Amino acid sequence: MMRDEGLMNRVLFPVRSFLPSSLPMMARRNYRYELLASFFLPFLLSVVDSAIIGVVVKNSYEGIVDGRVLNFVVAVITAAMAFSNIVSFVWVKLSHGKDKIRFINGLQVAMILIVALIGYMPRSAAGMWGLTTCVLLARFCWAGYITLRSTVWKQNYSRNVRARVTGKTATVQVLTMAVLGLGLGAAMDADTDSFRLLLPIGCVLSLVGVWAWSRVRLRGRASLLLEEERSREAGGAPSFNPLRMVRLLTEDRMFAGYMGCMFLLGLGNLMQTPLLVVLLREQFALEYLGGIRITSSIPLAMMPLSIPFWAKLLDRVHVIQFRKIHSWFFVVSCSITTVAVYTNTAGLLMVSAVVQGLAFGGGVLAWTLGHLDFAPAARASEYMGVHVTLTGVRGLIAPFLGVGMYELLLPRVEHAATIAYAMCPTLCLSGAVGFAVLARRKLASDRRSRPVDTTPPSRVG
Repeated sequence: MMRDEGLMNRVLFPVRSFLPSSLPMMARRNYRYELLASFFLPFLLSVVDSAIIGVVVKNSYEGIVDGRVLNFVVAVITAAMAFSNIVSFVWVKLSHGKDKIRFINGLQVAMILIVALIGYMPRSAAGMWGLTTCVLLARFCWAGYITLRSTVWKQNYSRNVRARVTGKTATVQVLTMAVLGLGLGAAMDADTDSFRLLLPIGCVLSLVGVWAWSRVRLRGRASLLLEEERSREAGGAPSFNPLRMVRLLTEDRMFAGYMGCMFLLGLGNLMQTPLLVVLLREQFALEYLGGIRITSSIPLAMMPLSIPFWAKLLDRVHVIQFRKIHSWFFVVSCSITTVAVYTNTAGLLMVSAVVQGLAFGGGVLAWTLGHLDFAPAARASEYMGVHVTLTGVRGLIAPFLGVGMYELLLPRVEHAATIAYAMCPTLCLSGAVGFAVLARRKLASDRRSRPVDTTPPSRVG
């Protein structure tokens, strides 16, 4: 009997760990509503997920527009998630001194209206550009939500539970997106116009997520708004001036080093998706379901396996130490894909997708929470603004660098795809080495700043 109870507890523990009762009392109410939102908002987000929408556009508009133009459009769309973050300082500025929850709700509703328009885009050159515009606008809204959400999490959850909350909500979100991606791929393989029905349904369901976020309470809201108002009066409010970002990086040199390593690692990662989407169709001849499975569903399905491990690690160590370990998973994933492209081995793409998903599990935590290990509470949005703005900058560079290199080499050299893709693991490796160096500097800095114990040693004997 005791053995059966122990087995039952082990089986049920993963489910019980998602219950609000698994968290401290003060965190439970907000977590309950955020968990609900994490299930319903993917019905909206999956439509403009970079990998999913990239595969959809590559397959839907093939033969309708010039192949080279289409590949660069795929680069733009798959990079939208990253370079839309370049407007993060706009959202920080516009939301300064305002109710953060209401502002987030406004962004979510705007995104629903924009995504609904995608279902009406015709299969023509004009429709492709209209769809691209809608994806960009929707991702701009989501970037504002992500930026402001960091302030909410900074206020609502203590340092020792923040990664767990992020991990649980991210797990629900990515599993929902993985299933939705597979469903969309299968539906479009059967009928390419099925998205015209599925998109409006998804938009309606996502309203439940908007309602859930409206129920979240921001702890210390009055004091936060007062502090922001004081910073505005003192001339310290966020602004659109990029010199403010440079000043912050100059003031916090450790954060600047962290951002530099993130730039290299992120550049390698962001080059991957558009190249992979193009090659899955042109080299491996995969359609909607096959492409979405490799680029989105398998990596997303793997994330929950690694999120608990990464969350425990991030709760215990500084994000620099975390990235020192975590970044190597991206190096391995990129390297495997490069070999798969060179040998034309589709099976290796599955292996790479699994490793990439394990890496994404840690990436979603560190990308969302990492800046909080540097930022004071009142400047959390500003630090996040710097972080996501730099993500936007590399998002502007990476896709065009990768696809541009591929298109440049394709008519000129053999193994053009392999050479172009090899840039991805090279950049990721540079970032991983940079984190290792930065971790040693951080450890040395902590030792220097540690108080010296001047108590005389006790004498024995």
